[in-house]
Amino acid sequence: MTYVELIVVLAIFAILSTVVMFDYVGFQDRVDLKNLASDIALQVVVAQKAADSGLLPSLSQPQPSVSPWKPAYGVFFNYKTTVDSNNNNVPHNKEFIYFIDTNNDDSYQSATETLNTFTITKGDYINKVVECTNSNCSTSSPVPNSFVAITFTRPNSGPTFNSGGTLLPSSVLFIRVNIQSPKNNTATIDIYPSGRIQVN
Repeated sequence: MTYVELIVVLAIFAILSTVVMFDYVGFQDRVDLKNLASDIALQVVVAQKAADSGLLPSLSQPQPSVSPWKPAYGVFFNYKTTVDSNNNNVPHNKEFIYFIDTNNDDSYQSATETLNTFTITKGDYINKVVECTNSNCSTSSPVPNSFVAITFTRPNSGPTFNSGGTLLPSSVLFIRVNIQSPKNNTATIDIYPSGRIQVN
């Protein structure tokens, strides 16, 4: 090998390494976002299974306020906005809540029903929650009040969608939770009235 050939080989190796490292950052961002979507979907499944199995609250948890009581559990999403330095509204929700519905009203009462608050890390956030009225969600609208409680009550394995005391209309085929990364990659969690949960 001549010095020229060696330099050419090293240059090619350096270029390929740069391309791989540059793409790795984007790849890791997409993996982190997919993992977050799976974690959110898993927590919805946990609520569904807790309700279906008739899991009773422990003494340290909020106690039922209605009788007879059917175990009801859910996940609460509240996406809000903050104002950036350019005075633009920016979605910035960094948490979702697992709760027990102690009074069976298909809603979330923050003071008494919280079981666990999950904080989202790595800069990802819940961008929005929408009502989808067709199969690919090309026609959708934000849920009323920018928040929704998704509850499961035994023996029905399907969820109830409640936003500020308003049950979502039957025209809604499913609820879509959109999450976004700092690099503007997106992932979605679709929650159907049948109880099916799908991560995209």
